[in-house]
Amino acid sequence: MRRSMPTFSRTRMRDNTWSLKAKQTHMKGRSRLAVLLLFAFALACKEEKKENGPAAAGPRNNAPLQVEAFIVKTQALSENLEVPGTLMPFEQTEIRPEISGRIVRLNIPEGSFVKKGTLLVKLFDEDLQAQLKKLQVQLQINAKTAERQKELLTIGGISQQEYDLSELAVNNLKADIDLVRVSISKTEIYAPFDGRIGLKAISDGAYISPTTLITTISQVGQLKMEFSVPEKYSDLMRKGRPVTFTIAGATKTFNAAVLATESVIEANTRTLRVRTVVKGSDPALVPGAFAKVGLKLDENDKALIIPTQAVMPQARNKRVAVYSNGKVEYKVVVTGIRDSSYVQVTDGLKLGDTVITTGLLSIRPESKIKLSKVQ
Repeated sequence: MRRSMPTFSRTRMRDNTWSLKAKQTHMKGRSRLAVLLLFAFALACKEEKKENGPAAAGPRNNAPLQVEAFIVKTQALSENLEVPGTLMPFEQTEIRPEISGRIVRLNIPEGSFVKKGTLLVKLFDEDLQAQLKKLQVQLQINAKTAERQKELLTIGGISQQEYDLSELAVNNLKADIDLVRVSISKTEIYAPFDGRIGLKAISDGAYISPTTLITTISQVGQLKMEFSVPEKYSDLMRKGRPVTFTIAGATKTFNAAVLATESVIEANTRTLRVRTVVKGSDPALVPGAFAKVGLKLDENDKALIIPTQAVMPQARNKRVAVYSNGKVEYKVVVTGIRDSSYVQVTDGLKLGDTVITTGLLSIRPESKIKLSKVQ
């Protein structure tokens, strides 16, 4: 038999169900409220950052830029130029024969000094010597014949034409003898000047021709030096101008003087070749050595100077940033001589001006400037 549930139990279960639904609805409402409050707080923070951002950035943007400066002054200034050079013998020549022949005597002390006129090479010349003797005998005979015909001419024994022909034969023989002697002299090769002999390229007994290189001779008692300078300095390279240079392996400085310059400027490099004479001699100076040449091109005892980094090249001119009353003013300047640190200003600045040397890419006209260091 089915028993029925009491009335008060069904009522109590119904009340519990409604209570649970009310609690769930209340929790959902609180969650939605919390999400809305969090979203509103995030928006408020964002607005606050926007409002506070410009205010915080304002003082940084308006802060003066810290730079270094230099006060324009006068000082002795000279422009120096350093270029590479090459040492070379004062004179150097290749020893070659004038005629072909076989060497019968070779006197080439490699690497040694020889005096001017020292016999270096002797070629075979016996055939020429025999020809010379033959001509000399013929000359003696023809000379006696000419003397007899001269006596006959005085007494009318021969005509003037016959005597002239005998004199012509004598003169022809004399010319032939001179020609043979010149050929004999070409079989002997002498040192053209005092100098050091190089390495020989032939041996005794070799047959040589005018194209054969025998050896070289160099005058190393005095040296020359060559270097090139940019064309804008060409008018300063006058004869006698002093030059200093150094070489690798030597601590001392050597002196030279300009001997001559090339007549034209090299079109490819736009440079002028200069030749100088080295003063004095030193064992450290060897022909062919590399030299570092120093040139003092111009000098001014009272030059108005500024640091080289203060000059800003422009398309048509040069300008500098001048500090005045806490702000920047740009001025166009004309520069003169310079060295590694300073440059001369010939126009655009005056003594005592304050020139900015750092932060030149950051500053603008009317920028607020604070000097952190003044030289």
